[in-house]
Amino acid sequence: MFFHFRWGALCACLLASLAAAQERPLDLGTLIAEALKSNPEILAAQKRYEAARQRPGQAASLPDPVLSFGYAGSGNPLPGAGLGKEPTSNIGFSFTQQFSYPGKLRLRGDIESKDADAELEQYRAVQRSVILRLSQAYYRLQHTYPEQEVLDRNHALLQTLLKIIEVRYASGQGSQQEAFRTQTELTILETKRVQLTRERRARQAEINSLLNRPSNAPLPEPSEPHVHAVSMTLEEVEAKAQDASPDLRRDQKLIESSELSLNLARKDVYPDYALSGGYYYMGGMPAMYQVRADVNIPLYMSHKQRAAITEQAEKAAAARHDYAAAGRSLNYRIEDAYLGAQTAFQLLNLYLDTVIPQAQLALQSSLAAYQSGMADFLAVFGNQMTVIEYEMSYHEEMLNYHLALSDLAALTGLDLEK
Repeated sequence: MFFHFRWGALCACLLASLAAAQERPLDLGTLIAEALKSNPEILAAQKRYEAARQRPGQAASLPDPVLSFGYAGSGNPLPGAGLGKEPTSNIGFSFTQQFSYPGKLRLRGDIESKDADAELEQYRAVQRSVILRLSQAYYRLQHTYPEQEVLDRNHALLQTLLKIIEVRYASGQGSQQEAFRTQTELTILETKRVQLTRERRARQAEINSLLNRPSNAPLPEPSEPHVHAVSMTLEEVEAKAQDASPDLRRDQKLIESSELSLNLARKDVYPDYALSGGYYYMGGMPAMYQVRADVNIPLYMSHKQRAAITEQAEKAAAARHDYAAAGRSLNYRIEDAYLGAQTAFQLLNLYLDTVIPQAQLALQSSLAAYQSGMADFLAVFGNQMTVIEYEMSYHEEMLNYHLALSDLAALTGLDLEK
């Protein structure tokens, strides 16, 4: 009996904990941590980087040596023919090692190392890309909840207005046209609800996709949005981005790799060589030993090497231009996102502190006047539509603010929401 009681209590605790966990608001930081561990794009980029890390050691290593076995016969091709009798008959082996001109192997390893560093920055860029899409999907999902609340609240207000119209119409003071127009607006709000439901489901599916979950996995409501002024200046943000941008760091590594490739092309003018050593058994005669050096003579390579050097020089120049273009593009995108966040923040304050309160006061005043016969329907209806428009615009600017900050975070690596 005691065991059953304890087991039942444990199950109850587990169910309570699960319910509490499900009731917790959806947190962006938790989603990002999961995406970094589970997103297939990030995992693929990580494996590409890990594969690239294996290339420097391969490029800087000597080729495998060659061990050769053979014989030379005199009088017939059979092995050992004339062995011990003829000085040209022997059985033996040789060992050959190919060498590159000094400095070439190190340059090849350095080139692959720079390419691996560039792959690391590409991996970080993929992380930021996934985090950006996840953040923006999260904010769009977050946006649907207050927007739903605005629609629900104004739907209730329009229903209240419709009842007032019906009462006035019954007393001979209203008209059917007022009722029809209000009903039409109620239907329009209902279509917006349907669109909002579709948007919410789409964003939930997008988030689940980025987390490598089933698309229909349930998600709780996101936490309440909050805003604050960005404390850093545009110049400070741009300065931080120059050091933090994985795109710029990747392009810098590619510049370094192209310069090393140019140096290697210049060194390729110098020949590679091979050293060989062999032992040959001569039967009753003294054994024969052989040492040999083979050197590549770049007799026909002058045009080829000049073309290779020119090619690498052009690639190095192109890499520098790519870096400059990426820097200009980064500054433009940062300024655009920064100004977008600043503008959205200013509009948020205007809507919250001035525009919406004034519109609500105008609506309440006109509604009271309409009930007492002191105002016409069009004034009340127009004020009601204005309140809906301003409240929806407020939440639209809230979304724009968070989308701009997520863009800045992806471009600079800075968390400007703290």
